Amino acid sequence: MDRPAVFRHRPKPETELRPMMLLDRYLVREFTRWFGLILSVFVLLYLLVDFFGRLRMFLSNSALPSQMAAYFLYNLPMIVSLTLPAAVLVATLLTLGTLSRHSEIIAMKACGISLYRIFLPIVLCAGLLSIFNFLNGEFLVPEANQRAEHIKRVEIQKKEPRGTFKRNELWYRGEKGIYNFKVFDVETRTLHGITINHLDARFHLTSRIDAEWAEWKEGRWLFHNVMIARFADGEFPELTWAEHQAVDLPESPSDFQVVQKDADQMGYFELSAYVRKLRAEGYDVTRYAADLHGKLAFSFVSLILVLIGVSFSVISERGGEAARSIAAGIVLGFSYWLLHAFALSLGRSGTLPPLLAAWTANLVFFVLAVFLVRRVQT
Repeated sequence: MDRPAVFRHRPKPETELRPMMLLDRYLVREFTRWFGLILSVFVLLYLLVDFFGRLRMFLSNSALPSQMAAYFLYNLPMIVSLTLPAAVLVATLLTLGTLSRHSEIIAMKACGISLYRIFLPIVLCAGLLSIFNFLNGEFLVPEANQRAEHIKRVEIQKKEPRGTFKRNELWYRGEKGIYNFKVFDVETRTLHGITINHLDARFHLTSRIDAEWAEWKEGRWLFHNVMIARFADGEFPELTWAEHQAVDLPESPSDFQVVQKDADQMGYFELSAYVRKLRAEGYDVTRYAADLHGKLAFSFVSLILVLIGVSFSVISERGGEAARSIAAGIVLGFSYWLLHAFALSLGRSGTLPPLLAAWTANLVFFVLAVFLVRRVQT
Protein backbone atom coordinates (compact mmCIF):
# COMPACT_ATOMS: atom_id res chain seq x y z
CA MET A 1 0.00 0.00 0.00
CA ASP A 2 1.40 3.35 -1.04
CA ARG A 3 1.99 6.00 1.60
CA PRO A 4 -0.20 9.14 1.38
CA ALA A 5 1.35 11.95 -0.61
CA VAL A 6 1.52 14.21 2.41
CA PHE A 7 3.94 11.78 4.04
CA ARG A 8 5.68 10.71 0.84
CA HIS A 9 6.79 14.27 -0.03
CA ARG A 10 7.32 15.65 3.48
CA PRO A 11 10.92 16.90 3.78
CA LYS A 12 12.99 15.77 6.73
CA PRO A 13 13.71 18.52 9.24
CA GLU A 14 17.30 17.30 9.59
CA THR A 15 17.86 17.72 5.88
CA GLU A 16 16.49 21.27 5.93
CA LEU A 17 18.37 22.39 9.01
CA ARG A 18 21.77 20.89 8.20
CA PRO A 19 22.80 23.48 5.54
CA MET A 20 21.78 26.38 7.79
CA MET A 21 23.64 24.88 10.74
CA LEU A 22 26.74 24.54 8.59
CA LEU A 23 26.36 28.13 7.43
CA ASP A 24 25.90 29.38 10.99
CA ARG A 25 29.00 27.50 12.14
CA TYR A 26 30.99 28.93 9.26
CA LEU A 27 29.92 32.51 10.03
CA VAL A 28 30.55 32.08 13.76
CA ARG A 29 33.98 30.58 13.07
CA GLU A 30 34.97 33.42 10.75
CA PHE A 31 33.68 36.07 13.16
CA THR A 32 35.39 34.44 16.15
CA ARG A 33 38.68 34.24 14.27
CA TRP A 34 38.60 37.92 13.36
CA PHE A 35 37.35 38.93 16.80
CA GLY A 36 40.13 37.09 18.63
CA LEU A 37 42.77 38.63 16.38
CA ILE A 38 41.41 42.19 16.60
CA LEU A 39 40.87 42.03 20.36
CA SER A 40 44.43 40.79 20.87
CA VAL A 41 45.79 43.64 18.75
CA PHE A 42 43.72 46.25 20.61
CA VAL A 43 44.76 44.90 24.02
CA LEU A 44 48.42 44.84 22.98
CA LEU A 45 48.27 48.42 21.67
CA TYR A 46 46.56 49.56 24.88
CA LEU A 47 49.25 47.87 26.99
CA LEU A 48 52.06 49.46 24.97
CA VAL A 49 50.59 52.95 25.23
CA ASP A 50 49.88 52.51 28.95
CA PHE A 51 53.36 51.13 29.60
CA PHE A 52 55.16 54.07 28.02
CA GLY A 53 52.76 56.46 29.73
CA ARG A 54 53.72 55.03 33.14
CA LEU A 55 57.37 54.32 32.40
CA ARG A 56 58.60 57.41 34.27
CA MET A 57 56.61 56.40 37.35
CA PHE A 58 58.07 52.90 37.23
CA LEU A 59 61.64 54.14 36.83
CA SER A 60 61.42 56.86 39.49
CA ASN A 61 60.18 54.29 42.02
CA SER A 62 62.61 51.54 40.93
CA ALA A 63 59.76 49.17 40.20
CA LEU A 64 60.66 45.51 39.78
CA PRO A 65 59.76 43.71 36.54
CA SER A 66 57.50 41.38 38.52
CA GLN A 67 55.63 44.38 39.98
CA MET A 68 55.16 45.93 36.55
CA ALA A 69 53.98 42.61 35.11
CA ALA A 70 51.52 42.10 37.98
CA TYR A 71 50.19 45.64 37.59
CA PHE A 72 49.39 45.19 33.90
CA LEU A 73 48.09 41.66 34.47
CA TYR A 74 45.47 42.96 36.91
CA ASN A 75 44.58 45.70 34.43
CA LEU A 76 43.74 43.17 31.71
CA PRO A 77 40.05 42.69 32.66
CA MET A 78 39.48 46.45 32.43
CA ILE A 79 41.37 46.69 29.13
CA VAL A 80 39.33 43.84 27.65
CA SER A 81 36.12 45.51 28.83
CA LEU A 82 37.05 48.80 27.16
CA THR A 83 38.30 47.37 23.87
CA LEU A 84 35.78 44.55 23.38
CA PRO A 85 33.02 46.65 21.72
CA ALA A 86 35.49 48.12 19.22
CA ALA A 87 36.80 44.63 18.48
CA VAL A 88 33.23 43.42 17.85
CA LEU A 89 32.63 46.26 15.40
CA VAL A 90 35.84 45.77 13.43
CA ALA A 91 35.48 41.97 13.44
CA THR A 92 31.96 42.34 12.02
CA LEU A 93 33.17 44.66 9.28
CA LEU A 94 36.04 42.36 8.34
CA THR A 95 33.98 39.16 8.48
CA LEU A 96 31.15 40.36 6.25
CA GLY A 97 33.49 42.48 4.14
CA THR A 98 35.59 39.40 3.34
CA LEU A 99 32.50 37.38 2.50
CA SER A 100 31.27 40.17 0.24
CA ARG A 101 34.58 40.49 -1.62
CA HIS A 102 34.57 36.76 -2.35
CA SER A 103 30.93 36.91 -3.53
CA GLU A 104 29.90 34.50 -0.77
CA ILE A 105 27.06 36.77 0.32
CA ILE A 106 25.77 36.81 -3.28
CA ALA A 107 25.85 33.00 -3.29
CA MET A 108 23.92 32.86 -0.02
CA LYS A 109 21.30 35.27 -1.35
CA ALA A 110 21.04 33.19 -4.53
CA CYS A 111 20.11 30.23 -2.33
CA GLY A 112 17.20 32.23 -0.95
CA ILE A 113 18.84 33.25 2.34
CA SER A 114 18.06 36.81 3.39
CA LEU A 115 20.74 39.13 4.69
CA TYR A 116 18.93 39.33 8.01
CA ARG A 117 19.33 35.56 8.38
CA ILE A 118 22.99 35.84 7.41
CA PHE A 119 23.50 38.52 10.05
CA LEU A 120 21.78 36.52 12.78
CA PRO A 121 24.75 34.38 14.00
CA ILE A 122 27.00 37.44 14.25
CA VAL A 123 24.34 39.44 16.11
CA LEU A 124 23.88 36.53 18.52
CA CYS A 125 27.64 36.40 19.06
CA ALA A 126 27.60 40.12 19.85
CA GLY A 127 24.77 39.51 22.32
CA LEU A 128 26.77 36.81 24.10
CA LEU A 129 29.81 39.08 24.19
CA SER A 130 27.66 41.84 25.69
CA ILE A 131 26.62 39.48 28.48
CA PHE A 132 30.25 38.47 28.97
CA ASN A 133 31.32 42.10 29.16
CA PHE A 134 28.68 42.83 31.81
CA LEU A 135 29.77 39.83 33.89
CA ASN A 136 33.40 40.80 33.42
CA GLY A 137 32.62 44.31 34.67
CA GLU A 138 30.62 42.91 37.57
CA PHE A 139 32.95 40.22 38.92
CA LEU A 140 36.48 40.62 37.50
CA VAL A 141 37.09 44.31 36.79
CA PRO A 142 36.33 45.78 40.27
CA GLU A 143 38.53 43.33 42.18
CA ALA A 144 41.31 43.48 39.59
CA ASN A 145 41.28 47.30 39.55
CA GLN A 146 41.57 47.42 43.34
CA ARG A 147 44.50 45.01 43.23
CA ALA A 148 46.21 46.99 40.45
CA GLU A 149 45.76 50.22 42.44
CA HIS A 150 47.24 48.54 45.53
CA ILE A 151 50.28 47.38 43.56
CA LYS A 152 50.84 50.87 42.17
CA ARG A 153 50.40 52.83 45.40
CA VAL A 154 51.73 50.42 48.02
CA GLU A 155 54.21 48.09 46.32
CA ILE A 156 55.63 50.46 43.70
CA GLN A 157 55.15 53.98 45.13
CA LYS A 158 55.73 52.71 48.72
CA LYS A 159 52.73 54.57 50.14
CA GLU A 160 51.43 53.28 53.45
CA PRO A 161 47.93 51.76 53.19
CA ARG A 162 46.00 53.97 55.61
CA GLY A 163 42.47 53.72 54.29
CA THR A 164 39.77 51.25 53.45
CA PHE A 165 36.23 51.14 52.06
CA LYS A 166 33.92 49.03 54.23
CA ARG A 167 30.15 48.80 54.46
CA ASN A 168 29.77 51.63 51.96
CA GLU A 169 31.79 54.01 54.16
CA LEU A 170 35.31 55.41 53.90
CA TRP A 171 37.78 54.93 56.75
CA TYR A 172 41.20 56.55 57.02
CA ARG A 173 43.89 56.25 59.70
CA GLY A 174 45.50 59.67 59.86
CA GLU A 175 48.49 60.98 61.77
CA LYS A 176 46.41 62.14 64.72
CA GLY A 177 43.29 60.02 64.60
CA ILE A 178 40.78 57.92 62.70
CA TYR A 179 38.57 59.51 60.04
CA ASN A 180 35.22 58.26 58.83
CA PHE A 181 33.20 59.91 56.07
CA LYS A 182 30.38 58.92 53.78
CA VAL A 183 31.51 60.58 50.56
CA PHE A 184 34.74 62.07 49.24
CA ASP A 185 34.28 64.00 46.00
CA VAL A 186 37.62 64.08 44.21
CA GLU A 187 36.59 66.74 41.67
CA THR A 188 35.22 69.27 44.19
CA ARG A 189 37.62 68.18 46.97
CA THR A 190 34.84 67.94 49.53
CA LEU A 191 34.05 65.51 52.35
CA HIS A 192 30.51 64.66 53.46
CA GLY A 193 29.20 62.98 56.61
CA ILE A 194 32.41 63.43 58.60
CA THR A 195 33.45 61.95 61.94
CA ILE A 196 37.03 62.39 63.19
CA ASN A 197 38.27 60.75 66.40
CA HIS A 198 41.54 62.15 67.76
CA LEU A 199 43.55 59.77 69.95
CA ASP A 200 46.53 60.28 72.25
CA ALA A 201 49.62 58.07 72.51
CA ARG A 202 47.71 55.63 74.72
CA PHE A 203 44.86 55.49 72.17
CA HIS A 204 42.52 57.38 74.48
CA LEU A 205 39.90 59.58 72.82
CA THR A 206 40.85 63.25 73.27
CA SER A 207 38.40 64.91 70.91
CA ARG A 208 35.77 64.16 68.31
CA ILE A 209 34.70 66.23 65.32
CA ASP A 210 31.35 65.71 63.61
CA ALA A 211 30.50 67.81 60.56
CA GLU A 212 27.97 67.82 57.77
CA TRP A 213 30.61 68.53 55.14
CA ALA A 214 34.03 70.09 54.60
CA GLU A 215 35.82 71.68 51.65
CA TRP A 216 39.49 72.18 50.84
CA LYS A 217 39.94 75.93 50.61
CA GLU A 218 43.16 77.95 50.48
CA GLY A 219 45.29 75.05 51.68
CA ARG A 220 43.17 74.02 54.67
CA TRP A 221 39.91 72.30 55.53
CA LEU A 222 36.84 74.47 56.12
CA PHE A 223 34.18 72.53 58.03
CA HIS A 224 30.47 73.38 57.87
CA ASN A 225 27.86 72.68 60.57
CA VAL A 226 30.53 71.25 62.83
CA MET A 227 30.35 69.94 66.41
CA ILE A 228 33.61 69.50 68.35
CA ALA A 229 33.69 67.49 71.58
CA ARG A 230 36.85 67.67 73.75
CA PHE A 231 37.37 65.03 76.39
CA ALA A 232 39.33 65.44 79.63
CA ASP A 233 40.03 62.79 82.27
CA GLY A 234 37.15 62.51 84.70
CA GLU A 235 35.20 65.41 83.23
CA PHE A 236 32.22 65.84 80.96
CA PRO A 237 33.12 66.60 77.35
CA GLU A 238 33.34 70.24 76.30
CA LEU A 239 31.06 70.81 73.30
CA THR A 240 31.56 73.52 70.69
CA TRP A 241 29.29 74.13 67.70
CA ALA A 242 30.04 76.33 64.70
CA GLU A 243 28.36 76.93 61.38
CA HIS A 244 31.73 77.37 59.68
CA GLN A 245 35.13 76.63 61.15
CA ALA A 246 38.59 76.04 59.73
CA VAL A 247 40.22 72.91 61.14
CA ASP A 248 43.92 72.21 60.84
CA LEU A 249 44.41 68.66 59.65
CA PRO A 250 47.72 67.22 58.39
CA GLU A 251 45.93 65.43 55.54
CA SER A 252 45.13 67.01 52.17
CA PRO A 253 42.68 65.79 49.48
CA SER A 254 45.45 63.80 47.79
CA ASP A 255 45.81 61.70 50.96
CA PHE A 256 42.16 60.70 50.86
CA GLN A 257 42.35 59.63 47.23
CA VAL A 258 44.03 56.44 48.43
CA VAL A 259 40.90 55.34 50.28
CA GLN A 260 38.35 56.66 47.78
CA LYS A 261 36.63 53.85 45.91
CA ASP A 262 35.75 54.97 42.41
CA ALA A 263 32.91 53.63 40.29
CA ASP A 264 35.31 51.53 38.20
CA GLN A 265 36.26 49.65 41.37
CA MET A 266 32.66 48.61 42.01
CA GLY A 267 30.35 46.32 40.09
CA TYR A 268 26.90 47.39 38.97
CA PHE A 269 25.07 45.89 41.95
CA GLU A 270 27.59 47.13 44.52
CA LEU A 271 27.46 50.63 43.07
CA SER A 272 23.66 50.46 43.00
CA ALA A 273 23.57 49.62 46.72
CA TYR A 274 26.02 52.46 47.42
CA VAL A 275 23.87 54.94 45.51
CA ARG A 276 20.72 53.83 47.34
CA LYS A 277 22.44 54.21 50.71
CA LEU A 278 23.77 57.69 49.97
CA ARG A 279 20.44 58.82 48.52
CA ALA A 280 18.58 57.55 51.61
CA GLU A 281 20.96 59.54 53.81
CA GLY A 282 20.34 62.72 51.82
CA TYR A 283 23.65 63.02 49.96
CA ASP A 284 24.07 64.14 46.36
CA VAL A 285 24.52 61.01 44.25
CA THR A 286 24.49 62.64 40.80
CA ARG A 287 28.01 61.58 39.84
CA TYR A 288 27.61 58.03 41.10
CA ALA A 289 24.14 57.71 39.52
CA ALA A 290 25.55 58.70 36.12
CA ASP A 291 28.30 56.09 36.45
CA LEU A 292 25.74 53.48 37.54
CA HIS A 293 23.53 54.00 34.49
CA GLY A 294 26.64 54.22 32.33
CA LYS A 295 27.72 50.72 33.38
CA LEU A 296 24.43 49.25 32.18
CA ALA A 297 24.34 51.30 28.99
CA PHE A 298 27.89 50.28 28.09
CA SER A 299 26.86 46.61 28.20
CA PHE A 300 24.67 47.14 25.11
CA VAL A 301 27.35 48.87 23.05
CA SER A 302 28.41 45.72 21.22
CA LEU A 303 24.88 44.96 20.04
CA ILE A 304 24.38 48.48 18.71
CA LEU A 305 27.75 48.63 16.98
CA VAL A 306 27.32 45.22 15.37
CA LEU A 307 24.07 46.41 13.76
CA ILE A 308 25.93 49.39 12.33
CA GLY A 309 28.77 47.12 11.24
CA VAL A 310 26.62 44.66 9.31
CA SER A 311 24.96 47.52 7.47
CA PHE A 312 28.16 49.18 6.32
CA SER A 313 29.87 45.93 5.40
CA VAL A 314 27.28 45.02 2.73
CA ILE A 315 26.67 48.42 1.17
CA SER A 316 28.81 47.52 -1.81
CA GLU A 317 30.57 44.45 -3.11
CA ARG A 318 33.30 46.44 -4.87
CA GLY A 319 36.58 46.68 -3.00
CA GLY A 320 36.94 50.45 -2.99
CA GLU A 321 33.45 51.18 -1.76
CA ALA A 322 33.71 48.34 0.76
CA ALA A 323 36.89 49.92 2.12
CA ARG A 324 35.13 53.26 2.46
CA SER A 325 32.26 51.52 4.21
CA ILE A 326 34.62 49.91 6.71
CA ALA A 327 36.32 53.25 7.34
CA ALA A 328 32.96 54.94 7.84
CA GLY A 329 31.89 52.19 10.22
CA ILE A 330 35.05 52.57 12.31
CA VAL A 331 34.60 56.34 12.44
CA LEU A 332 31.01 55.88 13.61
CA GLY A 333 32.13 53.38 16.22
CA PHE A 334 34.65 55.73 17.79
CA SER A 335 32.17 58.58 17.48
CA TYR A 336 30.01 56.60 19.87
CA TRP A 337 32.70 56.78 22.55
CA LEU A 338 33.13 60.51 22.09
CA LEU A 339 29.39 61.13 22.41
CA HIS A 340 29.06 58.70 25.33
CA ALA A 341 31.94 60.28 27.25
CA PHE A 342 30.65 63.80 26.60
CA ALA A 343 27.08 62.98 27.62
CA LEU A 344 28.26 61.10 30.71
CA SER A 345 30.34 64.10 31.80
CA LEU A 346 27.22 66.25 31.53
CA GLY A 347 25.38 63.73 33.67
CA ARG A 348 28.10 63.70 36.33
CA SER A 349 28.01 67.47 36.58
CA GLY A 350 24.21 67.53 36.79
CA THR A 351 23.71 69.35 33.49
CA LEU A 352 21.72 66.37 32.19
CA PRO A 353 19.72 63.84 34.22
CA PRO A 354 22.05 60.87 34.92
CA LEU A 355 19.76 58.34 33.21
CA LEU A 356 19.43 60.42 30.04
CA ALA A 357 23.15 61.20 29.97
CA ALA A 358 24.13 57.54 30.25
CA TRP A 359 21.79 56.38 27.48
CA THR A 360 22.07 59.34 25.07
CA ALA A 361 24.75 57.78 22.87
CA ASN A 362 22.98 54.42 22.88
CA LEU A 363 19.69 55.97 21.78
CA VAL A 364 21.28 58.06 19.03
CA PHE A 365 23.27 55.17 17.60
CA PHE A 366 20.41 52.69 17.99
CA VAL A 367 18.19 54.92 15.86
CA LEU A 368 21.02 55.18 13.32
CA ALA A 369 21.52 51.40 13.37
CA VAL A 370 17.83 50.71 12.78
CA PHE A 371 17.80 53.22 9.91
CA LEU A 372 20.83 51.61 8.26
CA VAL A 373 19.61 48.03 8.72
CA ARG A 374 16.23 48.86 7.19
CA ARG A 375 17.96 50.31 4.13
CA VAL A 376 19.90 47.13 3.47
CA GLN A 377 18.40 45.24 0.54
CA THR A 378 17.79 41.69 1.69
